[in-house]
Amino acid sequence: MATHFEPEVWFLTGSQAMYGEDTLRQVAGQSRQIAAQLDDAPDIPVRVVWKPVLTSSADILHVCRDASVQGAVGVIAWMHTFSPAKMWIAGLDALRTPLLHLHTQANVRLPWDEIDMDFMNLNQAAHGDREFGFIQTRLGVARKTVVGHVSDKRVVARVGAWARAALGWSAMRSLRLARFGDNMRDVAVTEGDKVEAEVRFGVSVNTYGVNDLVEVVDRVAEAQVDDLVKEYDDTYRMDARLRPGGPRHDSLRYAARIELGLRGFLQDGGFRAFTTNFEDLGGLRQLPGIAVQRLMAEGYGFGGEGDWKTSVLVRTLKAMSVGVAGGTSFMEDYTYDLTPGEELVLGAHMLEVCPTIAAGVPNVEIHPLSIGGREDPVRLVFDAEPGPAVVLGMADLGDRFRLVANVVDVVPPPQPLPRLPVARAVWRPRPDLAGSAEAWIVAGAPHHTVLSQAVGVEELHDLAEMCRTELLVIDADTEPRRFAEQIRWSQAYHRLAKGF
Repeated sequence: MATHFEPEVWFLTGSQAMYGEDTLRQVAGQSRQIAAQLDDAPDIPVRVVWKPVLTSSADILHVCRDASVQGAVGVIAWMHTFSPAKMWIAGLDALRTPLLHLHTQANVRLPWDEIDMDFMNLNQAAHGDREFGFIQTRLGVARKTVVGHVSDKRVVARVGAWARAALGWSAMRSLRLARFGDNMRDVAVTEGDKVEAEVRFGVSVNTYGVNDLVEVVDRVAEAQVDDLVKEYDDTYRMDARLRPGGPRHDSLRYAARIELGLRGFLQDGGFRAFTTNFEDLGGLRQLPGIAVQRLMAEGYGFGGEGDWKTSVLVRTLKAMSVGVAGGTSFMEDYTYDLTPGEELVLGAHMLEVCPTIAAGVPNVEIHPLSIGGREDPVRLVFDAEPGPAVVLGMADLGDRFRLVANVVDVVPPPQPLPRLPVARAVWRPRPDLAGSAEAWIVAGAPHHTVLSQAVGVEELHDLAEMCRTELLVIDADTEPRRFAEQIRWSQAYHRLAKGF
């Protein structure tokens, strides 16, 4: 019988036996309360599970090993009193899951007229956490440090961002990705070291012949196609030509057959991400359009033209954004409006933009596609919802991977696009188009990206720290010349850091 897995982070509290049982009981009670407050916080998308107070090296090692083996997506550590840091060396060395160091205390305000030495003995996080911070730095432990009381919304928001990054890291480490065919011929940036990707991120990337998928598509039962076509009609606005009795209804049925076959192939193989390539379609009659869009909306990663790195990022950010308003989609910078003072980016792809970013109900349409040499593909057409977003790309630089993010504002298209029958997003990049594009190009970032209105820069910083991968951020404060200098310093650091 299948069971539902609810992601957990474990709440670890450090102390030591010398304080005696009475004090340790108070420590346990207060740390339970802190953990419960975090567990109840809507901004934290995981269960926060309290663990008994840790007072010895053996206990610490045991719980850190258990967290790594039993699938906790992360641990939060707080030194309530004073926990001598040498006790934590073996445990931190064994920890294989993300760590957040919460520097807090049980009380918000000090009871100045009541403070005695018993109170001081119980409330020692001010220097207990500094001891813990030293050993983390001494060991080179990747972690996030958050300071403040858990009643502060800013503290909870930062813990929540870390928890979302931990969900993404967990999804990435267990990700299986299916490439249907190879990447687009002669394209450089979609290449990459798949062995290093598994070493660095844990993702397993493997290629399948497109006709392996075609066999599954061809076996789909007509009754399943009937049901899915009805779902399309109930969910979206439908081009009349695609409805039953319309001249293009058979194309809609074949698009539904592709979706059913593709979903079945991915489910049977345990895949949560995939790629396609318009140059390698085998026996498929259409380039998958609506199928890819709807699978992305269900949380699958996708990359066009065999771009497995972007597919990994789409899946990772999907995992990070569970329960958050705003969508996440495969994207590509396509063309610019260079009107002075009104510069914009028009982002799209051939077909494959996720409807989670749609403003309103998408249309189901069919139109010719000038590349690929196949039948006209069915796709969802819409404009993206306006609002703040981040655009993220990954490049393989040969000796390491680099993540580059640009903070943007999605805006409505300034005019209708009646002759562009694809899903699209229009955005104003920060600091401006010239500055962001120059920085992006100097960084060697890719043209395929992920556009997310659900994940922000803090979550991306936390994710990069967890996977020890370079992240460059282009935002309102970016100045291209300083950014180029930042790239040189970052490059030097990451090359040196490989030796440690």
